[in-house]
Amino acid sequence: MDLMLTVPIAALALTIEAIIGYPDTIFRLIRHPVMWAGALIARLDAGLNRGGDRRRRWLGVAALVVLALAAWVPCWLIEASVCALVPRAVAIVVIGVLASALLASVSLITHVRAVAVGLRAGLAEGRVAVSHIVGRDPASLDAAGVARAAIESLAENFSDGVVAPALWCAVLGLPGIALYKVVNTADSMIGHLTARHGAFGWAAARFDDVINLPASRLAALWLVLAAAVVPGASARGAMVSVRRDAGQHRSPNAGWPEAAMAGALGLRLAGPRVYGAVRVDDAWMGAGRAAAGVADIERALRLVRVAAWLQIGVVWLLAVIIGPA
Repeated sequence: MDLMLTVPIAALALTIEAIIGYPDTIFRLIRHPVMWAGALIARLDAGLNRGGDRRRRWLGVAALVVLALAAWVPCWLIEASVCALVPRAVAIVVIGVLASALLASVSLITHVRAVAVGLRAGLAEGRVAVSHIVGRDPASLDAAGVARAAIESLAENFSDGVVAPALWCAVLGLPGIALYKVVNTADSMIGHLTARHGAFGWAAARFDDVINLPASRLAALWLVLAAAVVPGASARGAMVSVRRDAGQHRSPNAGWPEAAMAGALGLRLAGPRVYGAVRVDDAWMGAGRAAAGVADIERALRLVRVAAWLQIGVVWLLAVIIGPA
């Protein structure tokens, strides 16, 4: 892949999405590409997820291949066609606009800010708002639990929704970011250790772990660097927390941005929590206070905004460095 093409595409996509997000007008007209992927995943789940566990696992692998091809082939054809038909600079703009639809910083910040607004109005409103962004039982959360859940989701989704897609766009262009998004969506829909999806979703969950491995570490780095310039945040605390706690998380990836966030803000995140009726005894990330509140959500939002723009600046710098002489 031509990095002189893909890195500027990633830089432009990140900038466009950070400024305007995904416009409501376009959403009303064609919905969102992740929703298209979700519809295909649901159809594959309904049509193939049956039989014994061995059969389900192999059919899950087949479903993942179908999803990967459905994402890669059309986007490769679009990118190749655009590059063949218009000058390089125009191609970067066109493909950058398309790729920006698969980033989610504005949506993420909007949803997490809604939790702060809801929690400020009362615990019931906070629980409703946080139920839109986390899978755990909101009725089991007190006010501090709601705030921690929002901050954990912000940290993890900064990695999954911003850093990882940008990374794969910079490496593999429009096909790369599309492939990442469809796999990540599959993991969120079928990559669960349940009776129905434990076998069928195995391939999606494992592949998602692999492709998020570099981005989760990079997301932690952006948060550490952002903490160095955000008032009230601690870069040293973030680094200590990452070194000590990230590897203790049950996820091979989520612990990195969560530990960085916790250490930067002097909080404890993750830990034991309830999903449905199931209690998950996970390790704590960070050694600070568990009593988070609205002010901590707002501090976390500031940290992520700075980290996101830091990433944009670095990707633009890379685009300039590797660009044609």
